[in-house]
Amino acid sequence: MKERNHTFDFLCGICIIRMISLHTITFCGHKDDEWWSEVMAWSFFFMCFFFFKAGYFNKTVSGDTKTYITDKTKRLLIPYLTWGAIGFIVYVLYLPFEIERYHHPIEPMEWSHLWRTSSFWGNEPLWFLFSFWAAYVLVHLIKKIHIIKPISVFQTVVILLCPLLSYWLWTQGNPLPMSLSNVPMGVFFFNMGRTWRWLIEKMGRRTTLCLSGLLIVAFIVLNILWHGEYVMGTNRFEGEPLAAFFNTMIILLGLSGFFIKLPLPRVPVINYIGQHSMVYFVAHYPLLQFYRFTHIIFGHSIYGHWDDFIVLLVFEFCLCTWLVPYVEKVPWLSGRWKKSVKTDIIKN
Repeated sequence: MKERNHTFDFLCGICIIRMISLHTITFCGHKDDEWWSEVMAWSFFFMCFFFFKAGYFNKTVSGDTKTYITDKTKRLLIPYLTWGAIGFIVYVLYLPFEIERYHHPIEPMEWSHLWRTSSFWGNEPLWFLFSFWAAYVLVHLIKKIHIIKPISVFQTVVILLCPLLSYWLWTQGNPLPMSLSNVPMGVFFFNMGRTWRWLIEKMGRRTTLCLSGLLIVAFIVLNILWHGEYVMGTNRFEGEPLAAFFNTMIILLGLSGFFIKLPLPRVPVINYIGQHSMVYFVAHYPLLQFYRFTHIIFGHSIYGHWDDFIVLLVFEFCLCTWLVPYVEKVPWLSGRWKKSVKTDIIKN
């Protein structure tokens, strides 16, 4: 068997650690601390990385449309709905205690939340699974376009225009329901991953390492002199919009190319989290809510407490690690369905 390249597991692990730390530090009231703002300013690109990674490993997006969409629905939308229900149940069970203490919910419960975003009360990060599913479907449908020739040129133009569409939607207040305004950007990064794989296979190891190193250096310099951040979850551009897009693009190319061609050795804890990133992603937020609400019941707020931040991080990572083998055995929780003969042609 071909030896596993640990690059993407490592980068996924870093992304999950950053995401869980962000949600935990937000609940503990330190999100706006200067040092954390610096961390975010240098790691804003990691959610885009998941779309890039999906494209890098996806060898084909063609095939029968019904079979393709059914496969992605099982792997993404079923866990999305299941974990959304789990998070919502946790939230509703504890909501009376929160209202008793604060006289109102901390998070406003508006009906518009149900159609305006693709998040669930009690498991907000699940927007990602819905946008991920929509990006997969849109990539497939673009591939199916046969109305203009040459087809490949037209498809390329459509993909290159996707970031402009996401930017325009942002200027219009992101009007699409279910947080779908970020999907065109996801489609672009997906196809960028596919193109990058093709390029580095053509360039060879030495050229790829040199080019990737230059891209990483360029990102460091540009992120200081020409800073901008793209927030995937809300399709938001902060600072210089063009810088946000360009810097995200070059760091994704640089980091992946550099570590792929080293190659990167396996880093035990980080790579394990990356390999099982789905479990950590879907389970950490209900656990966070459980910890916060339990403390509220006993008259203690975790807001402003660094000790709770540390304990909560350990609590989340330990429980998620314990849950990994159990969740991954259940397809409707993990999205790990056995492939049928029809879906063997569809690569994840």
